[in-house]
Amino acid sequence: MAGTARERLAQLLGGSKVTGAFSAQLEAPVHGLGLEVAGIGPVSLPLRAPQAKKLIMVARPAMFGRGEETLSDASVRDTWQISRDQVTLGGPSWPTLLSGALEYFRDALGLPASTRLRAEPHALLVYGKGQFFLPHQDSEKDDSMVGTLVLSLPSTHTGGELVIEHAGQSRVYRTSKTELSLVAFYADCRHEVTPVRTGYRVTLTFNLLAEPGTPERESGPITELAHCLDQHFSRPSRPRYSTRDLDPPNRLVYLLDHEYTQRGLGWDRLKGADAERAALLRAAGAQAGCESVLALAEVKQTWDASPAGYDPWDDYGYDDEDEVDGAGTDEDYDLGDLIDDEITLGWWTGPDGTGGEQISLYVHDYEACASTPSADLTPYDSQYEGYMGNYGNTLDRWYRRAAVVVWPRERAFAARGEAGSRWALEELQERIARGDRDGARTAAESLAPFWKRSGTQPGQLASALRVAAGLEVAETAAMLLEPFRVDALTPEHADALATVAARYGAQWLRRVSDGWFGPQPRFEAHQYDWTAQLPQLCAALRSGRGAAMAKLLAAGAWTQVDGGLRLWTTTGPAEIRRAQLEQLGLPLLPILEAADEQLRGRILAALRTYPDTVLECLMPMLRRATEARSATARRAAGLDAVARECGDRLRAVAVRRPRDEDDWSMTWTGCGCELCDTLGTFLGSRSRRVLEWPLAKDCRRHVHTKIDSAELPVSHQTRRQGRPYTLVLTKTKELFTRDKEARRQAGADLAWLTSVWDAPSTSVAGSCDC
Repeated sequence: MAGTARERLAQLLGGSKVTGAFSAQLEAPVHGLGLEVAGIGPVSLPLRAPQAKKLIMVARPAMFGRGEETLSDASVRDTWQISRDQVTLGGPSWPTLLSGALEYFRDALGLPASTRLRAEPHALLVYGKGQFFLPHQDSEKDDSMVGTLVLSLPSTHTGGELVIEHAGQSRVYRTSKTELSLVAFYADCRHEVTPVRTGYRVTLTFNLLAEPGTPERESGPITELAHCLDQHFSRPSRPRYSTRDLDPPNRLVYLLDHEYTQRGLGWDRLKGADAERAALLRAAGAQAGCESVLALAEVKQTWDASPAGYDPWDDYGYDDEDEVDGAGTDEDYDLGDLIDDEITLGWWTGPDGTGGEQISLYVHDYEACASTPSADLTPYDSQYEGYMGNYGNTLDRWYRRAAVVVWPRERAFAARGEAGSRWALEELQERIARGDRDGARTAAESLAPFWKRSGTQPGQLASALRVAAGLEVAETAAMLLEPFRVDALTPEHADALATVAARYGAQWLRRVSDGWFGPQPRFEAHQYDWTAQLPQLCAALRSGRGAAMAKLLAAGAWTQVDGGLRLWTTTGPAEIRRAQLEQLGLPLLPILEAADEQLRGRILAALRTYPDTVLECLMPMLRRATEARSATARRAAGLDAVARECGDRLRAVAVRRPRDEDDWSMTWTGCGCELCDTLGTFLGSRSRRVLEWPLAKDCRRHVHTKIDSAELPVSHQTRRQGRPYTLVLTKTKELFTRDKEARRQAGADLAWLTSVWDAPSTSVAGSCDC
């Protein structure tokens, strides 16, 4: 027995009058059709082999669609096709036969009685011996296309059956030898033509187009359904596997049975039971004060599963080679329990069924229901993952389903806004523009529970800034801007930023700015790309009323780079460290250009506190600056001072006296543990070159890691005698090689600085006596 209101609603709709099937067949007298083909003339029926061979003479191999491509592959579709402009259909009885057949199929397929079906000729197909078409779905070639009509010409042949599948059911249709055979089916049904064994199978195919008429008044349990909706939207919701109640849901998502495309989804083009159920739910929604839209849903289910016939007791821990992930069909696996069920809406129409927009909305389990479980339908894809030690033996299935989405009118803005942040911002702008500021504020406040995770895109920041300024409510404005990151900013945002800055003040600005910088991924590849435009953005802000915002943005960017410099000047193997520090020079240059005098002074002071490894950031930055900036621009950014700092450091290295031959000391700082203290004492010794150190395995591993990560010129070997084993550390002659190379490189870099940097270079070169 159904428990929740949404479960009762699905049960009611599942028990509503269901008319129609996914496919239907009709036979008609052969004299009802006159057929002529260009280049051949009239075709007499029943069809004989000589005429079929003539048809092939004017045909070409048939193509098929895969995604956006049109392909030719005889291993998928092997048949001959004659285009519709080569075919003429007629005869005195043909219009009457076709009209009657279309009325029959409308009722048989369960379409509304007001719908008018129209058959649009598509092609004439000839299948010879061995030819076939693998299982596939027809593409909807017109917005009003709902299905396909196949008219088989009478002929003597074997094989070539038309097999149509939907929702776990399968029907097989064979051709008459003496009469016309017409089969109609919905476009989302998978179907195939089995190989022809003897003779020829010849068919005319049509696109079935549905044109709406005046709908009949809906009937059914509308009042009871409306009561279910009232309860669903007024009672607390409880997620699956939870014991905690949440607020009442904002929407109900009722899954339909058939697949549809964006073009083919409309209230007047629903198929079979979908049409009746959607009409009832829509009418009940209107009675309950709700809006309804149609949507396209992606459903993913994960099942506990194992290969069919597998018994775990037969071979405990069976060989992984017995399983191939993703291989086989659903029938090859035995399903256990449903582990997870995810529904995502990707597109929906307007309430009137027209228009539509791309969305991305995760549907919670307490919002969704269906009369037909997804497991009873045919998935469009499935993937099996075998046992992987602590997970696996699961089967993932994916389905495409349409849905009716219902929400109370008073919550319509929040319900739509959660799915489409672009739409929400545009709607808020329109309300502000027409003077409904109070309505815009109320609507914007309704977004607060979910706005931070609503999937806003960087390109929507300009719209969000305009809305934030127009609302004139500081808290709501801050909430709207919260999801964005600082990398969304460009100079084009300067005017809008200055407006909100002037409206809400310094404290509000700092709060919003801190949120935009927020916790950043430490090693994100494009983390600092936005700083390339920081100087132009800050200049534009200072020229208006946004000087305070410019100051916050430049300071925030420096805080991020400062953190990176402090990490990488003291961390990592040399190769990784150099690459990271060189990358940090890319944002440092525009930050110096964007900074005011106060911040620039702080940056220069901080640079003096880093170890000499900071040169691996500063020297590449100075080289890039000489290529891309004029001397005046470099001086304005404070790069002369950076060059002087680099010169002082390089000079100190270049004039350093060579290491004494008996000096094996090196400076190193560890993590502060006892092992690192012992290692540091050994490294700092001038005379001691070898350390024999009895250590347990974990201690040896710790010392190995410290030596390797710092790329110390120390070899380490384990003498596997006694207990514990002895770790033998030996300082290598690379210590002297590195010292010599460091002095050589410092001299070369110092020479370059002297030759390029005008006023600073004179100071640098004049004080160098190397």
